[in-house]
Amino acid sequence: MQYDSITTDGELAELCDRLRGAAAIGFDTEFVSEHSYRPELCLIQIAAPGTLAVIDPQKIEDARPFWQLLSEPDHQTIVHAGREEFLFCRHAIQQRPHRLFDVQIAAGLIGLEYPAAYGTLIARLLDKKVAKGETRTDWRRRPLTQRQLEYALLDVIHLQELRDLLCARLEELGRLAWFETEIETWQQELEEYDDRENWFRVSGTSGLSPRGHATVRELWRWREAEAARRNSPVKRILRDDLIVELARRGTADVKRIKAIRGLERGDLQRHIPALSAAIEKALNLDDDQLPRLERRPPPRQLNVLAQFLTTALNNICRAEGIAPSIVGTVQDLRELLAFRLQVPGVDPEPPALARGWRAELVGDRIQELLEGKQAIRIEDPMSEQPLRFVPYP
Repeated sequence: MQYDSITTDGELAELCDRLRGAAAIGFDTEFVSEHSYRPELCLIQIAAPGTLAVIDPQKIEDARPFWQLLSEPDHQTIVHAGREEFLFCRHAIQQRPHRLFDVQIAAGLIGLEYPAAYGTLIARLLDKKVAKGETRTDWRRRPLTQRQLEYALLDVIHLQELRDLLCARLEELGRLAWFETEIETWQQELEEYDDRENWFRVSGTSGLSPRGHATVRELWRWREAEAARRNSPVKRILRDDLIVELARRGTADVKRIKAIRGLERGDLQRHIPALSAAIEKALNLDDDQLPRLERRPPPRQLNVLAQFLTTALNNICRAEGIAPSIVGTVQDLRELLAFRLQVPGVDPEPPALARGWRAELVGDRIQELLEGKQAIRIEDPMSEQPLRFVPYP
């Protein structure tokens, strides 16, 4: 396999100059996420017409020219399951890759499974196999072998071919606009998640008072800042269960904090004054500054209806040749039902299944079921599509 190995800033600049004329740039990354605050970037693989290259971020002082190149116009950026690739670019230069095309999302919209592994797409669409011999590689270690580098490059050499096939099929089905909407929404949601304070994702907080939630929020903020400072996974700094226990006890008293089982670690003992200060801040907030998390359980009927309508959703998706999991989940159906039935306290904004192509495909048909305008009938129990939607009565 012929490729360029980019290990200096000068070589990176030359590569970026060559890639500026490319109509499409496919790329992938290798990273390790379990030992650092954010995933540690270890390798960047690139495939473009006439160019195959690997960039070693450990040897290059500044990889931002590459990310800047991806954000420039006049090319399409191709990835597979590109969540981390999108975030690497965003964290480096606070911009998106230009005209992002994720083959995994596109595959779901033409009826392949979602999310589909790269090897699955290669096999299904190109009738080829991808080697899996280096799946447990520690990409931080140097030097990397020729075998490891070539294995990494296999993740990009078929990206443009996959994109071409998927684009043709999307166009044939009239779903290119669906894809463009989906990739835009996907990027927006990633940006919102990346920017949001996700303290409410701390596990075990149900049942806490608003002031308890405020304590969780302040401890979460301290943990995030400390993890970033030490470049450590957040749960190595302070476990979720300890955050919840501190919030439940509701005291900033240092002696009482020290008495909590699990805080006896030497590194945590050093931080008890900081934990106390975070708790004190939450305890001193005015009532109108406390977080209000509305977590009303949905009416029991919605759970029953959502489970039933999951079968209808799956049947519609199979008939239309689209992956059900990219269209919606049971939770999406609950949200649609709550919105359509005007359940008190529901967000007035239309949920996912009531907007855009999802409404066209599924949401409007489910509305007709709810209004009694359509019924579901078992037509042939032994067929691949045993259910049929029929007018009612």
